Amino acid sequence: MTDFAATKAMFDLPEGVLYLDGNSLGPLPHAAKARVQNMMADEWGEMLITGWNKAGWMGMPTELGDRIGKLIGAEPGTTVVGDTLSIKVYQAVASALELNPGRKVVLSDNGNFPTDLYMVDGLLRSLGEDYELRVVDPEAVANNITDEVAVLMLTEVDYRTGRKHDMKALTELAHARGALTVWDLAHSAGAIPVDLAGCNADFAVGCTYKYLNGGPGAPAFIYVAPRWADSARPALSGWLGHEAPFAFDLDYRPGAGIERMRVGTPPVIQMTALAAAMDVWDMADMGDVRARSIALTEQFIQQVEATCPDLELASPRDPAMRGSQVSFRFADGYAAMQALIARGVIGDFRAPDIMRFGFTPLYIDEGDVTRSVEILGDIMQNRLWDRPEYKVRQRVT
Repeated sequence: MTDFAATKAMFDLPEGVLYLDGNSLGPLPHAAKARVQNMMADEWGEMLITGWNKAGWMGMPTELGDRIGKLIGAEPGTTVVGDTLSIKVYQAVASALELNPGRKVVLSDNGNFPTDLYMVDGLLRSLGEDYELRVVDPEAVANNITDEVAVLMLTEVDYRTGRKHDMKALTELAHARGALTVWDLAHSAGAIPVDLAGCNADFAVGCTYKYLNGGPGAPAFIYVAPRWADSARPALSGWLGHEAPFAFDLDYRPGAGIERMRVGTPPVIQMTALAAAMDVWDMADMGDVRARSIALTEQFIQQVEATCPDLELASPRDPAMRGSQVSFRFADGYAAMQALIARGVIGDFRAPDIMRFGFTPLYIDEGDVTRSVEILGDIMQNRLWDRPEYKVRQRVT
């Protein structure tokens, strides 16, 4: 059984803060500070450029990829870390399209994170006017997987509401219709059990700064199923995805397997912080995390609905149908969230009216939930949010 008191002690949580926003940016693991400092002083400082060999910097993307792979049900050697999530979305969809010639429709839903849609729209505009990004309601996805669809691109857990797609069922349906799948795991990895191999997914991408606690700007990851590993052509043909990067050939030859999905120079400092964060995951079992997550979110919903009648549940009520976050609708949700943050309870806001709360059992417990709801109840019942300073929109909401 996972010792959640032990995992909570691994994080540097500010005194007096109840942090319900790990679904957007995970907190700092204690070990990351020393690990990064040592890397900078002992590796970068002492080894200089020889650190690429002596400190093993060049191997970090695949080593971390395998560690993340254990959390998402990926086969060994099928996941690599590097670049940003937007870049990885582009890579995955471009490769999937090329593997499915003769079809020119990418199907997604309007609950997808906007950057995924932006990247694919830009990709398809480059490919030609006859390509189409088709966006439907989440509930309509299954009925719109037609014989025209080349790629089904979905975020498994909706970033606004936490609504969860059935990866296995939709992947099976896509394959039956001749389409390939690309799954965005930004709100899944470290939040819910994921079984990419068991679901027979083709491609998956995700970020590491949310539930994986890799820090702001931490690199993304990409998964490619073994059946495509040596045939998927990377549209972004970076030099570190080359078969022999240090041969400096002018012609690109893709590397073997997942190595070909590397693009630019690995962000070693960020990867060092991520490696420290992954040590915490060595102490946790995803089944235990999911069970505790459901208990915490159920507790939160029950207590909020009992004390804050002005808030309307926006997340699925059935815990099996949502990830590890809970969202409530409120017309003045931005102001209410700012008032809550001012009282030391940190969640976030998503337009137009979503108050969003993330629950990470690695460092959130039942007492944290109860105290958070008590403060939220005071703010809502006494209209403490109705102050001018709470209604001034900041750049990041």
